[in-house]
Amino acid sequence: MTAPFASMIQDGSTHQDPAERFARWVSGGSADDLPLPGSGATRQRFRALHDLGRADLSMARLAEGHADAAAILAELKAPAPRPGERWGVWAAQPPGVTLRARYEGGHWRLDGVKAFCSGAHSCTHALVTADTEAGRRLFAVATDGAGYAPIAGTWLAVGMAGSDSPDVRFTGVPGRPVGETDAYLRRPGFSHGGAGVAACWLGGARGVADTLVEAARRREPDQLTAAHLGAVDVALHSAMCALVVAADAIDAAPLDGGERAVVGTARVRAAVADVCSRVLDEVGRALGAGPLCHDREHAQRVADLTVYVRQHHAERDLASLGTLLLSAGGGAEASEWDR
Repeated sequence: MTAPFASMIQDGSTHQDPAERFARWVSGGSADDLPLPGSGATRQRFRALHDLGRADLSMARLAEGHADAAAILAELKAPAPRPGERWGVWAAQPPGVTLRARYEGGHWRLDGVKAFCSGAHSCTHALVTADTEAGRRLFAVATDGAGYAPIAGTWLAVGMAGSDSPDVRFTGVPGRPVGETDAYLRRPGFSHGGAGVAACWLGGARGVADTLVEAARRREPDQLTAAHLGAVDVALHSAMCALVVAADAIDAAPLDGGERAVVGTARVRAAVADVCSRVLDEVGRALGAGPLCHDREHAQRVADLTVYVRQHHAERDLASLGTLLLSAGGGAEASEWDR
């Protein structure tokens, strides 16, 4: 299962448009081959997301969104994506940006603006959170109708440029409700999706580290380069182990959406985010500015990872984790050895 993803690094396809590669990934059946989280094969799911991130983080962002949408639809007992459909999940809620849904004449309609809509021009459908009179709810929308309009100039990023994540304006766009009010956040799979994103981050870090490995093989052996390489290897290994533990925990209790699951996902995201920062720092110190200035692919990977990993909100997410641990009576317990 991993061979098609690994081959992306070898065949030069990283130079293609991420949207084109995303479309090929879906139409070629790779999306359908991805195991659902909690199915007993979550390690394989995370490995596939890791390999996509290693090849191209922008494409991985699009693929992860489609994979997450398929998992959400399955969990909430909604129809699965049809062949050829490309889905995203647009659930960001930044301050000052509001999307509302109203029920009139037997139909739901969405009005307002949604931020950070990855694949806004390449997805055929999306799961979108919107505010209703009863609370926040998830809706399935098509992107080919009147009233759907990506807003030019709202995605100016250099890092993750290919993820195509502008704001989108909705004007009377039809929406099909998926699940009940607040079901998107209450479902166990919300934590599963968060860990899957971390697998993409780790793949991006591995891609950045590949440049160091290749440079070390070309150079005369020296202790400083070897030390940086060793530090990067230990960091990547620790993050991989954390993801494996998270995958096994999901498979052991796929319906657990409680405190333990939330803590587990928060830990693995924080651990992988720290490793990504460590890898960026170690590789930069080992190789200097040369590859950032003369190796376009490496420079793009560094920029992409720097932006993508900011989905982890640093001290804010750590504070949330710490507060949850205190309310539960402490931190890691001896029972962790018994997983």
